[in-house]
Amino acid sequence: MNFELVSNFRPAGDQPQAIHSLVSRVKQGVSYQTLLGVTGSGKTFTMANVIAQIGHPALILSHNKTLAAQLFKDFKEFFPHNAVEYFVSYYDFYQPEAYLPISNTYIEKDFGINAEIERMRIASVSALLSGRQDVVIVSSISCLYGMGNPEDYRENIVSIKRGMTMLQTIFLRKLVTGMYSRNQIDFTNGRFRVMGDTVDVFPAYSDMALRVIFYGDEIEKICTFNPVNGQVLEIFEQYDIYPAGLFTTTQDRVVVAVRQIEADLNQHICFLNGLGKIQEARRLHERVRFDIEMIRQLGYCSGIENYSRYFDGRQQGDRPFCLIDYFPGNFLMIIDESHVTIPQIRAMYEGDQSRKMNLVEYGFRLPAALDNRPLTFDEFESITPQKIFISATPAEYELRMCEGIIIEQVVRPTGLLDPIIEVRSTLHQIDDLMEEIRQRLEKNERTLVTTLTKRMAEELNSYFVNLNIQAAYIHSDIKALERVGIIDEFRRGVFDVLIGVNLLREGLDLPEVSLVAVLDADKEGFLRSYRSLTQIAGRAARNINGKVIFYADKMTKSMRNTIDDTNKRREKQLLYNKRNRIIPKQVQKSVSTSSLVLHTNTKLNIKFAFNIETVFKEASTMSHIQLEKAINQIRKMMLFASKQFEFLEAAHYRDELIKLENLMKSRFPNKK
Repeated sequence: MNFELVSNFRPAGDQPQAIHSLVSRVKQGVSYQTLLGVTGSGKTFTMANVIAQIGHPALILSHNKTLAAQLFKDFKEFFPHNAVEYFVSYYDFYQPEAYLPISNTYIEKDFGINAEIERMRIASVSALLSGRQDVVIVSSISCLYGMGNPEDYRENIVSIKRGMTMLQTIFLRKLVTGMYSRNQIDFTNGRFRVMGDTVDVFPAYSDMALRVIFYGDEIEKICTFNPVNGQVLEIFEQYDIYPAGLFTTTQDRVVVAVRQIEADLNQHICFLNGLGKIQEARRLHERVRFDIEMIRQLGYCSGIENYSRYFDGRQQGDRPFCLIDYFPGNFLMIIDESHVTIPQIRAMYEGDQSRKMNLVEYGFRLPAALDNRPLTFDEFESITPQKIFISATPAEYELRMCEGIIIEQVVRPTGLLDPIIEVRSTLHQIDDLMEEIRQRLEKNERTLVTTLTKRMAEELNSYFVNLNIQAAYIHSDIKALERVGIIDEFRRGVFDVLIGVNLLREGLDLPEVSLVAVLDADKEGFLRSYRSLTQIAGRAARNINGKVIFYADKMTKSMRNTIDDTNKRREKQLLYNKRNRIIPKQVQKSVSTSSLVLHTNTKLNIKFAFNIETVFKEASTMSHIQLEKAINQIRKMMLFASKQFEFLEAAHYRDELIKLENLMKSRFPNKK
């Protein structure tokens, strides 16, 4: 299928030339490109047009789940008739296995899997292996973590055709090998049921179920149906059923893997004993022997990913398979906010290895656990043929790889200009800022203020409040969900001034903000670098009256570069507006109400009317049953928020859940 872009808008501003340049260079085989797109210039729409014109599968990489979810929704709207999928970590919460030698503390792995996200991950792989070219996968960097061997996954695809001869028992055995389980009552994703000559299969990646009707040893009919009312939807001549899990293997590989695990276990025990690590050798023997028996009896064990090298057929040190291995060779990779995403990719490997080295050294895992890892940066580069970096502030890496050739998208379709930047003395800066804030209050506009320290943000907030200015602050000590609530209230006008340190940058879309004030702008460093200043200034770019004030006593190189680049963009934007007779239009964006207390899940008919703060106030007087009910309620809220892709909210509930569980253990130590 071809990509079918659906939109009420046509490319405008700098979008047409950006689309043409990107598409022509991709067709020429250029490996690296950078799109320098300012805030509000429609970078997502540009990339949708590029994908539609290239016609190849695309992988869009984002640096966190929340932004990935927003991109997924945007591309779903642009390509409603194509395969747009979402691939992020399927953990609602995750505590990795670790050992802390300094305190002799072993931390067991703990996690909660989001079934809906797992279904979407499987749907992503199924779409790629179906042979379709119209596939867009929006992913976090979790796509660079280890997955099963794609050849094993292909081997476990169950291909059926009407009229083909196949024993029903063989068909059922193939489903089980593909990680489907039989359940006659609870018919959900990843399960099948048998009723005489009819086998119903609920694919792990689909909303509709499959019915296969046998006539003796022959497949007589294949159709999909609505699992709720049983209505037949479509009849097929042939159908491919993809495995229900991403880590599939064959029985032959299991036998070989167990043999290799045993051999490596004996060899490493001898090595540990040779070093005098008798306790570590005994511990390793007990743990691995237990895992081997579990694999033989059940086909899996807890922590089986640490043995992935044996099941994948890889040698020691070979890179693991990942989602990229499931893409065809002609795919296009787009890296959003590349100045943040690229450093994350660089850091993944070292952090993972440092944790696992302790587990191997102290006899908790075989050395093979080190090969269950994310890709190194060099490996990532080697398997991604064509990349497009997107950022308002590209870093040195992007500039170097693109050999300084940058495609600019600085003219906005709305006609809005980059904000004016003024430099003012720090003498009486707070009094000056107060006057500027009052001018915004008269127009019902908002102000952002960035400081260098948390303490300064808090003290400035107290000063404003004492002068009857409605202000709030956010920094890393403020919980994730509280930040979301504060920003929502800021947009609604509950607060007129928002003060922060480093959180008022990428990803904040605040059209109501007409003034951004940067205190101590001349304190050169990470928080006042060229990229930081440019990102901060961009928060005022969605307002027709946007203005930025740098309070400083000297002009630093970062300030000068930010001002010069902003002035150049303003000249280009003004000239474009004049030539095309465009009158700038204020960005309008509805304010979402953050569901801090009340959630309603209509599908499950579950209502959460629950105030966590009240629970903690009364927790010391609650009975064991009351606390247990509160814990279960918070867990439901966490899972629901995660299913709705509200990951910041889910993280907040997870933190509160842990606190309440610890409180319950301390108050009722003898209760399970």
